[in-house]
Amino acid sequence: MSQAGRPPDGTLGFVHVDMDAFFAAVELRRRPELRGQPVVVGGTGDRGVVAAASYEARLFGIHSAMPSTRARRLCPHAVFLPGDHAHYGEVSAAVMAILRDVTPLVEPLSLDEAFLDVRGALHGEDRAAAIAAEIRARVLAEQRLTCSVGVATNKFLAKLATERAKPKASPSGPVFGSGVHVVPVGAELDFLHPMPVRELWGVGPATAKRLSSMGIETVGDLAAQPVRRLEKGIGKAAGAHLHALANARDDRPVVTDQELKSIGHEETFARDLCTHEDLRPQLMRMADAVAARLRAGSVLGRTVTIKVRFADFSTITRSVTVPEPLDGARAIGIEAEALLRRLDPTPGVRLLGVSLSQLVDGSVRQLTLDEARGPSWSEADSVVDEIREKFGSSAIGPAALASKGEGIRRFEVGQQQWGPDRAPASGSD
Repeated sequence: MSQAGRPPDGTLGFVHVDMDAFFAAVELRRRPELRGQPVVVGGTGDRGVVAAASYEARLFGIHSAMPSTRARRLCPHAVFLPGDHAHYGEVSAAVMAILRDVTPLVEPLSLDEAFLDVRGALHGEDRAAAIAAEIRARVLAEQRLTCSVGVATNKFLAKLATERAKPKASPSGPVFGSGVHVVPVGAELDFLHPMPVRELWGVGPATAKRLSSMGIETVGDLAAQPVRRLEKGIGKAAGAHLHALANARDDRPVVTDQELKSIGHEETFARDLCTHEDLRPQLMRMADAVAARLRAGSVLGRTVTIKVRFADFSTITRSVTVPEPLDGARAIGIEAEALLRRLDPTPGVRLLGVSLSQLVDGSVRQLTLDEARGPSWSEADSVVDEIREKFGSSAIGPAALASKGEGIRRFEVGQQQWGPDRAPASGSD
């Protein structure tokens, strides 16, 4: 059951925390000799994407989600580091623990970002700003990382306030902002209305262009429009939603326990794979990883989905829903492979993914007839989990995961998050 804070009531008690250049900052923390240099974290291969860039790198126009090849062209002398998702997860957990010391009402948005509802910890309006400053001080003292914090009367405004508090790139290095930015009660519209309309959630390039054709350039312009005109111009739902935001209305609570919808893994390959025989071991690696995560979370899934992106970037998904929910690598692999066999991989497969959805509680499960008769695959999976916990994740696995001379190659959480990395240079280079 999800926990949530009270609906917004005009109290200055919503806080948004965003770590500054998180992945790059974590790497600089363990590689201090790189401080002051342009550092780019992500997939270092030709098909990789940027996960984060230091402020020195941002000066060259490098930003997250940019192809790594373009980042190299913009800044050939930048230091490119492969991402370490597992380590970032550990640091994120430590930061979130600090936030939960302040209030149990914490809603993580990602590894480096979260909303807090601190109204239960307030003793006067000035207390919210003090809490924000305390959070920054603790994160710096305990994790040697900086964060920016926005404070306002609702989540939307708090997130916008954080942008005012963040550092900016400059030729002389990062210029740190205030660190904490507060939107006072009663000053919401003064803060919001001068902003470009693209600052509103839900305004992408196409919507911004449409609004511009209607003579709407700022948030104030949008707020002044009749709702019916907006609904006619950009659609009923979008028009009503943006009109509410433009008038500083956002009644969403902080939700601390959001229901998990699916568990999956996907991988972009360093080269296109064109046969089922080449794709099968990759599929089994992902099925094994998904199954392990399902069991670790005590959930099962009813719908198996594969995602295939071809060499021309066209992407398709195929799904099957099974009668009995699954959490075993073998069963997931069988269903996923059956879906894959119906597709023609000869044009070249650039990306492959496997996921389970329609998740159900796995703490209580009904035995199948085969399982009731004797030893089952479920029992084998339990033994595999125990061996991996004791001897490491690569100690045991399906035969399809074994590579000659390399042992078991498992798919770890976060692996390929930002595309394939470059292979290490050989000694003959």
